[in-house]
Amino acid sequence: MFHTRNSSQNEAEFVLLDQLVEEDRLLRKIDKYVDFSFIIKKVKPYYSENNGRPSLDPLILFKMMFIGYLYGIRSERQLEKEIYYNMAYRWFLGLNINDPVPHHSTISWNRRTRFKDTTIFQDIFDEIVLQAINHDMVGGRVLFTDSTHLKANANKHKYTRKTIEQDTQNYIKDLDEAVLEDREAHGKKPLKAEEEVKAEKNIRQSTTDPESGYLYRENKPEGFFYLDHQIARFGFQVEAVALDSGYLTTPICKGLSDRHIFGVIAHRRFHPTRGLFPKWKFQYDHEKDQYICPNGQTLLYSTTDRKGYRFYKSNPEKCASCPFLENCTRSKNHQKVVSRHVWEDHKEKVRQNRLSVSGKILYKKRKEKIERSFADSKQLHGLRYCRLRGKRNVNEQVLLTAACQNMKKIATHLAKLG
Repeated sequence: MFHTRNSSQNEAEFVLLDQLVEEDRLLRKIDKYVDFSFIIKKVKPYYSENNGRPSLDPLILFKMMFIGYLYGIRSERQLEKEIYYNMAYRWFLGLNINDPVPHHSTISWNRRTRFKDTTIFQDIFDEIVLQAINHDMVGGRVLFTDSTHLKANANKHKYTRKTIEQDTQNYIKDLDEAVLEDREAHGKKPLKAEEEVKAEKNIRQSTTDPESGYLYRENKPEGFFYLDHQIARFGFQVEAVALDSGYLTTPICKGLSDRHIFGVIAHRRFHPTRGLFPKWKFQYDHEKDQYICPNGQTLLYSTTDRKGYRFYKSNPEKCASCPFLENCTRSKNHQKVVSRHVWEDHKEKVRQNRLSVSGKILYKKRKEKIERSFADSKQLHGLRYCRLRGKRNVNEQVLLTAACQNMKKIATHLAKLG
């Protein structure tokens, strides 16, 4: 039977806000399993004890920010509107249906003034990680790490040219010592000391966001970006790491070896000159310190340069009549030269780790952990683009995004355990 109903929007109705929020709602789980009481203790020193008007409850302020990062609401003005209409958001903040929503400018004011040049956002991230550790969700024995680029809030066509110095002192010092030791072991004289020259490079500096960096790389978007990268902070006793191919460098491999860390790094594809043998066709003999070519001839040590590369050279007279000459070298004197870094052994060790059974298992987990986490942060939490400008503001965005992701993991994990 056909039926319509009269409008009842103006009628008073008694409801409980708690009844309007689903039982399996993510915010319910976070509210139940994540302890936010530490925020009050952390921010209390930044407020006056007996001066001025009563402040907005800091817990409400930060929970508003958490909602924005949890649900990818990039605009604080939009966040205010969303909270006004969304009962679950109000419930999470502890606001009744008729309570006014704090103005969006409250967030930006606190960021620009009260919490400027403080460690509060880092502290929040750290405390959430510590809660995960206390719930036995983090062990720290195996580390999965990666980096990603955040598109800066800047026009890629508005920039100036600038020359900056590159900080390579620690790396150069270690390398110089390794080169000196290697040359002495081969009976070579030490290289003459060079006049110290500061490493410099020319960059594009954005006039909109000067602290961002210009990205120009093959198969990557071009423009101004920030690099988000994980750093050591909790003093874990790391026993193994799984890294992307971008980390497959001799200094990193040596660093892992020096720290007795089992390193697994993805294979980096190299494209040899078309028509010539790739380097892996030449086998290195560790005992005799020489290379063996595909035709069975030896390439003997020649010298070690300042960059840490040893050079092994073939006998041109034997190479001239070699049937593989056209596939080996195109030098006019028919001599093949193969280079090998003084730290190459560490790199080969990492390659062997990758091919081992445990290495394959470890790298498979890396794809499931860190790569999925970055994809989640970009797709669901707005980390693809920078909300604000400046390194300090981007640092806040990255830390709070990661903190909210960790809140989700803690809440969902504990909810499954019951």
